[in-house]
Amino acid sequence: MTWIDFPLYSGIIGIVWLLGLVFLFLSYKDVNKLKYALPILFLGWCVLIVFVGKLWMELDRPPMRTLGETRLWYATFLPFVGFVTFFRWRYKWFLAYSILLATVFLMINYLNPETYSKTLMPALQSPWFVPHVLVYLFSYAVLAASSIVAIKGIYDFYQESFSLETMKLADNLVYIGFAFLTLGLLFGAIWAKEAWGHYWTWDPKEIWAFLTWMGYLTYIHYRHFHSHKTKQSLTILALAFVVLLVCWFGVNYLPVAQTSVHNYTQQ
Repeated sequence: MTWIDFPLYSGIIGIVWLLGLVFLFLSYKDVNKLKYALPILFLGWCVLIVFVGKLWMELDRPPMRTLGETRLWYATFLPFVGFVTFFRWRYKWFLAYSILLATVFLMINYLNPETYSKTLMPALQSPWFVPHVLVYLFSYAVLAASSIVAIKGIYDFYQESFSLETMKLADNLVYIGFAFLTLGLLFGAIWAKEAWGHYWTWDPKEIWAFLTWMGYLTYIHYRHFHSHKTKQSLTILALAFVVLLVCWFGVNYLPVAQTSVHNYTQQ
């Protein structure tokens, strides 16, 4: 049995977001179209939030256990990051990116239906489960956004159109994402102590989470001590996201993942 009503909700969201993106792209020629684009895109996001809330109630547990459920939260947080970034820095392209990537994650879930399971292992029945997962996924969404800014910045270098505003945006996104990533590590350690008796067990997921944290810390330190080397900084930022993807997805496919206490995240 698959997620209840997900095909219906994802279809509505996809159509609404497509319409909103059309108006957003038209606003590059006619700024008045922006007043239609923003409410339409926001409406699609609200529909997604309604579905997440409904799924939570139907499952009678937080929908944060499997990869598909984390993709759902990722798709929910990305538009939020896009809206906040747009209203702060007025980047239309960034808002479009966040909506498009959120749509991709919804499509992946549509093509790979999740099982409708209310099962939640004892270790997950902890008050630290929800804050740990939520802050991590929010940090992933923000850091993913910083990486697309890094890629755009590297491209602009080759086109000789690089702007320091791009670097400023990348820095601000990393600072926010890194703060939540740190909270995720701390919440996870407290949860691990409660569930398994140890703050840290060198579990594969824990190791890659630490490597991800170190990757973004490397970027922050490099920016601080070599602020003029923007191209190298952007390269570090782009590579840090590769480590993040391994932590989120890739580690589940490593042989050592079979002995991991985090293997409940696999479908």
